[in-house]
Amino acid sequence: MKTAIVCMLIAGILPIVSAGIAKAGRRDYNNRAPRAWLARLDGYRARANAAQANAWEAFPFFAVGVLAAYVMQVPPARIDALALAFIVLRVIYLGLYIADKALPRSLVWIAAWGVCVALYVSALG
Repeated sequence: MKTAIVCMLIAGILPIVSAGIAKAGRRDYNNRAPRAWLARLDGYRARANAAQANAWEAFPFFAVGVLAAYVMQVPPARIDALALAFIVLRVIYLGLYIADKALPRSLVWIAAWGVCVALYVSALG
């Protein structure tokens, strides 16, 4: 279960990593109006910012799935394996998003979503 907890921490950090990629190296960053500044980005920076938003959206579904599985006493090894799979998929997803690989990115997104569903199904079983 410790692996799953670490994975929840990583999932909570991934949006920050994405934002860092979007902002890194730009000297014109405006911290007084960061959302307006981010909205004007293009290319890989804009995609990294979009990946940030998606990572924030994915986090609660994942984290609650892990906790539901834990509360329902799913074997810890299963929870850990699913949590680790989610993180691996989300890191791949981020790389594909930044690289502008739309179809593989969507397929990886579906797989990560499926991992979350598997956590809930495991909790029900």
